[in-house]
Amino acid sequence: MPYFVYLLECRDESLYCGYTNSLMKRVEIHNKGKGAKYTQKRRPVNLVYFEEFESKSGAMKRENELKSLSRQKKLKLIKMR
Repeated sequence: MPYFVYLLECRDESLYCGYTNSLMKRVEIHNKGKGAKYTQKRRPVNLVYFEEFESKSGAMKRENELKSLSRQKKLKLIKMR
């Protein structure tokens, strides 16, 4: 089963990073207000970037890497995709 790391752009133009094994379902959950507390108050959210991994550990490692990037580097990554 694949895992995904993703970036969401929130209504306030902030970025949220997470991982999941069901990408579109997870985005839907965020938009219903049942996802992370961070996104609950910033709906709607839009999927702007994702990467696919074969393992949960690989996705979690990449999530931590993305979270440590500056906003500018995240935006550059989104534009390159």
